Amino acid sequence: MAGSLAHRGPDGEGSFVENPVALGHRRLSIIDLSDAASEPMKNEDGSLWLTFNGEIYNFRELRDRLAGRHQFRSQTDAEVILHLYEEQGDDAVKLLDGMFAFALWDTRRNRLLLGRDRAGKKPLFYYHGPGLFAFASEVKALLAHPGIPRERDPAALPLYLTYGYVPTPATFYKEIRAVPPGHFLALSDAGLQGPTPYWRIAFRDGSVPDDRDAEEHLRGLLRAAVARRLVADVPLGAFLSGGLDSSTVVAFMAQEAPSRVRTFSIGFSDHKEYDETSYARLVAQHFGTEHTEFIVEPRALDLIDRLVWHHDGPFGDSSAVPTYLLGELTRTRVTVALSGDGGDEVFAGYLRLYGAKISERLPRWLVKTMGIALRTLPEPKDRKHVLRFAKRFAEVAALPLPERYLRWNAYFPSDLTSYVRPELVPYCDRDTILATFRESLDGEGSTLSRVLNLNFRSYLCDDLLVKMDRSSMAHGLEARSPFLDTAVVEFGASLPDRLRMRWGVGKVLLRRAMRGILPAPILKRRKMGFGAPLGAWFRRDLGTFVSDRLLDIRSPLYEYLQPEPIAALVARHLSERADLSPQIWALLTLESWLRQEGRWPARAA
Repeated sequence: MAGSLAHRGPDGEGSFVENPVALGHRRLSIIDLSDAASEPMKNEDGSLWLTFNGEIYNFRELRDRLAGRHQFRSQTDAEVILHLYEEQGDDAVKLLDGMFAFALWDTRRNRLLLGRDRAGKKPLFYYHGPGLFAFASEVKALLAHPGIPRERDPAALPLYLTYGYVPTPATFYKEIRAVPPGHFLALSDAGLQGPTPYWRIAFRDGSVPDDRDAEEHLRGLLRAAVARRLVADVPLGAFLSGGLDSSTVVAFMAQEAPSRVRTFSIGFSDHKEYDETSYARLVAQHFGTEHTEFIVEPRALDLIDRLVWHHDGPFGDSSAVPTYLLGELTRTRVTVALSGDGGDEVFAGYLRLYGAKISERLPRWLVKTMGIALRTLPEPKDRKHVLRFAKRFAEVAALPLPERYLRWNAYFPSDLTSYVRPELVPYCDRDTILATFRESLDGEGSTLSRVLNLNFRSYLCDDLLVKMDRSSMAHGLEARSPFLDTAVVEFGASLPDRLRMRWGVGKVLLRRAMRGILPAPILKRRKMGFGAPLGAWFRRDLGTFVSDRLLDIRSPLYEYLQPEPIAALVARHLSERADLSPQIWALLTLESWLRQEGRWPARAA
């Protein structure tokens, strides 16, 4: 099991085995590179044992509080968890501020405690069956255990084809679950307790006493969040796209780092609509960073089987390709990289958020008239064309908010039953698929705040953070996210909507706070999104690749899907009648998983 996670911890391996428990650990050395920081780690008398993945950013403050009453043998943050548990028990998890997944074995109480960080930066999965409880950072480690069944969950497939992921706590396997973010669970002689929530964010249309004070307060919070993420005994750098969020992180790194900041970017030479390297260079020059770029080519899709292996299944977000390659590039120079993840979710950076807001205010007759008028216009070939957004908006703007927002984001939004085999149709029930959305969108609060709740609890957790964790840890690279600092998130959740989004431009307060710090072109930029030109690649360079993978009737896809609609979808894309590259990518990763999953946890080529 530990061997299947060697990529997450290439610097060492350890284990503790004493009936009835066995703990394994793969080490990525970040703080305290000595053997004293090896895990599993025990307390002074050996009554507690810990295996831990992540970083505790407030560990120095916690250590100072504990130092007089406990003997510390290392300088690492992991040891703080042990001693904090000695004093606080399960409440210790509430005092940890960072990204983490841990398991703590209490020999005196014959009790195991699992905990996961607030936002879900670090993954944690478990199996609970007759005579066996097992946990791991990735599903493949659980599949390495001979006592754990790998029965696929047919209900997961419609969820994946809708969202591009399976919402937490479900997985692609019937008996393997994810510990939700901000939760802990315990196993003892009394049985399994939890998962129990210890933190839950709630966005609202709040208020601030003074806008200028709010700008200054945000700058202070972000500066502190960046400074706390610069603690490491290994080289650090930053992912720099040239967007507002990553540029903000680099700006504060330039202020707080003791040496010149290293920055890393990805670009596409023949597809300027996806290339942000000119903006990244502008920021790098402005702050005098040591900057490195990497250009992605179509052959990068040769990585698809490896990406699916690292994600433990199909993954609909095609930006996993450049993210994986960016992680690989970055790891050649540094071991820790800061990113701008979370800025859009905390401070409202997506255009679809504005669409949800204004669609609630428009008269239904006007929306229907718009839909009829736009329906007569041809579908744009370019996925980023303004007409495409207008058509998608008008087609569903008259629907209830949960259904509307789902249709804007889903891969196969309304015709899912035509793609799946008859035995899967019962799992395509709309109420079941919408359950994740309704939980966050129903209730009181402004439309914008409710959609922010949804994005933070679903898309951020199950897509963006999964992508960043797997793409960075595939190379033994640790990614840190200042925008997901607890204080930053809680402040962002309390803001008034007017400081989030105006006239379709998001992150109002963040833009104001960074005036005079970031170059003006960065502040004025609209969100571009981090993606790859798959539409052109699939037509020009990879048409044979797509056909070989998706149109072969012997493909394992057709255990679950119907071949005719998939063939029609591919033909429509290749003929340039529409850009269906997201759907093709989702199907390609599903095909890859079905083809290679039986051999797991053996590493993909």
